[in-house]
Amino acid sequence: MTDIVIAQTTVDDEDQAMALARGAVESKLAAGAHIDAPFTAVYWWKSEIETAREWRISYMTTVARLPELEAWVSERHSYEVPQWVTLPVTGGSGAYLSWVVEETTKL
Repeated sequence: MTDIVIAQTTVDDEDQAMALARGAVESKLAAGAHIDAPFTAVYWWKSEIETAREWRISYMTTVARLPELEAWVSERHSYEVPQWVTLPVTGGSGAYLSWVVEETTKL
């Protein structure tokens, strides 16, 4: 196990995806972020099946920065109930894992 996590959310607007990705990196809450190409989401919402075009944002961050990143994204997210999931990073190259830690360390 490492102290690195991948945190993910989805949005229905490409500009918002870019703003959430870039803002988190600028704020040093994430070392980097990936925005996946749009996909179709199918889900239950308020007793109805909905479909939406969404973009997934994956943030590379540390366990220590995760609570602050989650709060930051939640404040800026347009969804009433945004997806927020975290995936533990169980391994990886030492150089990459060190880079994530270094880039998320507050100045």
